[in-house]
Amino acid sequence: MNIKINDQRGNIPILSNKPPIQKEIDVLKEKVDTLTKQEKIRSVKLVETNKEKNKNLVAELVNKSNKILVSISTHRFPFDFFPNTINIEEGRVTVIIRTFFLSSQVHSVDIKDISNVFINTAPFFAELVIFSKTFQANEVRIRYLRKKEAVFARRIIEGLRLFKEKQIDTSHFSREELILKLEKLSTTKIVT
Repeated sequence: MNIKINDQRGNIPILSNKPPIQKEIDVLKEKVDTLTKQEKIRSVKLVETNKEKNKNLVAELVNKSNKILVSISTHRFPFDFFPNTINIEEGRVTVIIRTFFLSSQVHSVDIKDISNVFINTAPFFAELVIFSKTFQANEVRIRYLRKKEAVFARRIIEGLRLFKEKQIDTSHFSREELILKLEKLSTTKIVT
């Protein structure tokens, strides 16, 4: 059976035994719809896993930044009315220098930016010197520390530097476990 359609050029015969094109289009649309649904599901899963990774990363950073491993204050004879403080955290070292009543300077150095740590000793006290790659002055000095505390702080900082260099994740350690590991790591005898 032939159907004729009038065109400007004349009659064009169309055979009716040919399958309708609309069915093929519908089948293709269904395939595209199922593919786009699968792609949407994959993209949603990818977004969810990225969100979960970001949440875990933020939680790890918050855990590291709030965990003060060591806090040491200076001591002067007979009294130290404005003691300086050094706080060693997993990711940074913060030095608080108090100059007058209710005034202070705060220096924070990321562990990865510390290039070296020195101890200068005197008969009663020690001075801890932290060299940074980023500071304009390039060093922070903390005077009037007890010798044992200065050595301990240096060991902890050097251990954290080594952990950072080897890209070791320390967030799953408790504070006490991490301090023990860092002390064992830096067992070099320091002559005072």
